[in-house]
Amino acid sequence: MPLLNKVRTAVSGGSGGDTAPLPLSRLRSALTLFFALDGFLFAGWVVRIPAIKQQTGASAGDLGLALLGVSAGAVVTMTLTGRLCRRYGSHPVTVVTAVLLSLSLALPPLTRSPLALGLVLLAFGAAYGGINVAMNSAAVDLVAALRRPVMPSFHAAFSLGGMVGAGLGGLVAGSLSPTAHLLGLTVVGLLLTAAAGPVLLRHPSPAPPEALPTNRSKPSNTSSPAAARPAGARRAVLVFGVIAMCTAYGEGALADWGALHVAQDLDAHPGVAAAGYSLFALTMTAGRLSGTALLERLGQTRTLVAGGLTAAAGMLLGALAPTVWAALLGFAVTGLGLANIFPVAVARAGALAGPSGVATASTLGYGGMLLGPPSIGFLADWFSLPVALTTVALLAAGAAAMGYATRNDRMHSVS
Repeated sequence: MPLLNKVRTAVSGGSGGDTAPLPLSRLRSALTLFFALDGFLFAGWVVRIPAIKQQTGASAGDLGLALLGVSAGAVVTMTLTGRLCRRYGSHPVTVVTAVLLSLSLALPPLTRSPLALGLVLLAFGAAYGGINVAMNSAAVDLVAALRRPVMPSFHAAFSLGGMVGAGLGGLVAGSLSPTAHLLGLTVVGLLLTAAAGPVLLRHPSPAPPEALPTNRSKPSNTSSPAAARPAGARRAVLVFGVIAMCTAYGEGALADWGALHVAQDLDAHPGVAAAGYSLFALTMTAGRLSGTALLERLGQTRTLVAGGLTAAAGMLLGALAPTVWAALLGFAVTGLGLANIFPVAVARAGALAGPSGVATASTLGYGGMLLGPPSIGFLADWFSLPVALTTVALLAAGAAAMGYATRNDRMHSVS
């Protein structure tokens, strides 16, 4: 507790303890809003993919190639965002990329060919990749300052934003064109960025506890997790990045192909099909809202393993079930299982290697989210969409196995 008080005082810049908690609470609220905004905007794009697919005349393979533009733009940007965060700070980078993401969202409905769609999705993907690395870097710093495993709460905001965005998109799909819908989301994104951005710009990221003075002296070579484990940290960060990639693959696949599977393979009404992703997002949100308590009770390894196995079982049901309602139940179980794996993996990578660890794990993780949809598209062309979706279950089971393999890894935890 004395260390926590010192962290808050240092962050606030004040000399007394009465005003110290305010900046941390405001930073957490503002950062939570950016996570929610990211999910909201991305879901708005996701639910209009069928309409834009029809508008551009794209086949499943063409759409997969176009979606690869999102992946390419995001992966390239993610490799650079970590450097930008170290140079300028994660807070300014978060604000700038939020503006770019909002603006780029209005571009896809203006296209009339798969090639044009792929090109504008490069810009959308670049902004999406940048904001996700920047937000997660900022979140890891704040988690360290709070000294509690609250990372799932930020990702819960992302999931909640996705649920609201998907639900809203389903409601307006019949009355608004994709152009009007996504342009409206652009305006909403810019307004929310203008409201929350100044909080991040006025307050720098809180210093990690090990960087602040304490009553206990520490050897200079243990001032950071990365320094404490120079040999093992890099390997461990890569493992956690692959875990994030395996699970984010499933999130991206369900976002872009879940509704199409329910509508196309199970002959569901479009409204019911759209509800599939909303249900997935709802259970993922519920799982992440309870994530901090779950981590404090079960620990990180058990959370990773249980989540991966649950998601694998749910996705097998969702992909292979012969009825609509069984498939929707599978989607719900999958969301519950995947809920906390990604935030735990990114948080552990950040605790091991700081911003570089966050950038590496986020790049691999969100790379999986963005590479999942085009991969599903290609596999659907070669086999079938249900068979393609079973790869989500396979990778979730792999994440559980890797999570169990890391059970003996010791790290500097902020929890």
